Amino acid sequence: MTRKHYNVVAAVVEVDGKVLCMQRGESRYDYTSHHWEFPGGKIEPGETPEQAVHRELLEEMDYEVEVHELLATVTHDYPDFTITLAAYRCTATTTAFTMREHAASRWLPWAQLPSLEWCAADERLVALFPKR
Repeated sequence: MTRKHYNVVAAVVEVDGKVLCMQRGESRYDYTSHHWEFPGGKIEPGETPEQAVHRELLEEMDYEVEVHELLATVTHDYPDFTITLAAYRCTATTTAFTMREHAASRWLPWAQLPSLEWCAADERLVALFPKR
């Protein structure tokens, strides 16, 4: 059986020195349920990663962000699938958005990011970011 592979993007949104962290709700996989992640999602066919970041945040959060450079890319094997997760630095003019798919959100300083229980791929990203 071939393992499913997904190309996924994540928005590392920073406003006033704090980074947006989103908590997933209940999911069919216990290893991602209620864990924290950077907002984002799958890249659709014919879409650039930057376009995917922008679209996903509009769809999931009605949140307008400016997408900047690629910060890091990790590939992670979950028990049921593999993802390649590309994280992009994003900025916004506000911290206001609508939570449509997540259970909770937090704005944390960079140094406090490791304090959350992250999804495994996102945790690998957090480990790569410099402590500011």
